[in-house]
Amino acid sequence: MIDETIAEIREMQTHSSSVVAVKATRALSELRERDHATVEEFERDLERNVSALKRANPSHASLFNAMQTVLVSVVDRRETVAEAKALLEEVIESVVEEIQQGKTRAAENAVSMFEDGDTFLTHDYSSTALEAIEQAAADGAALTAYVTEARPRFLGRKTARRLAAVDGVETHLMVDGAAGSFLADCDRVVVGMDCIVDDTLYNRVGTFPIVATANRLDVPVTVVGSAAKIVDGSFVFENELRSPSEVSLEPIEDVVIENPAYDATPVELVDQVVTDNGVEEL
Repeated sequence: MIDETIAEIREMQTHSSSVVAVKATRALSELRERDHATVEEFERDLERNVSALKRANPSHASLFNAMQTVLVSVVDRRETVAEAKALLEEVIESVVEEIQQGKTRAAENAVSMFEDGDTFLTHDYSSTALEAIEQAAADGAALTAYVTEARPRFLGRKTARRLAAVDGVETHLMVDGAAGSFLADCDRVVVGMDCIVDDTLYNRVGTFPIVATANRLDVPVTVVGSAAKIVDGSFVFENELRSPSEVSLEPIEDVVIENPAYDATPVELVDQVVTDNGVEEL
């Protein structure tokens, strides 16, 4: 199960980091079914698999945090194998619940960012931002959404389809390079986050130019996501380089095709960060 999950995580290019973290955490339940002669042997097995799951996607801070939480909550905590395995299962359920509830609470806290009649721009696909938008619309706010597509991944299109099904949301879709043509008409930019490390926001490629343009036009920028995605320097972000075939189906002679999944935005360009802990004005 763990090996299969590692392979799956490496291929989960269109899923949120929270979904990845939950899958990885649940996969560790397999260790309860293995034979371990001593607690030390069980803990070494846990440490090896936690490291392997972290390496499956080194760009996801929530995956890193979930694995670290499991490790520090289980290792050196029990004296027998049976007790350690029982504790592992308890910790897994606790970590998964915290990840899932963190997303929900962050979305609830972000609802206040939307007022009736607002026009906003959102980039790519953030399940937490979408939950907040859907709740604001359900509360009676009439909204206009400009959705930018971080091609060639087509996740902006996925966002637009979901918003188009929400009563009260007028939805527009465009490529991210067209954001500057519409930002002046927006009341704010709302984006998710892959993670925030120290003073840098890492998010879907295209976020940085959108946020920089919004900053130039005095359009406030709100970042929404679980607090588990905010980490310090102990986590080293590694960008994911996507397949060149997404940019060009055929090789182009003497051309190096670049296709990064994320870009880096200085947090100083952001106005608010909304997490399950509340709204932080920057």
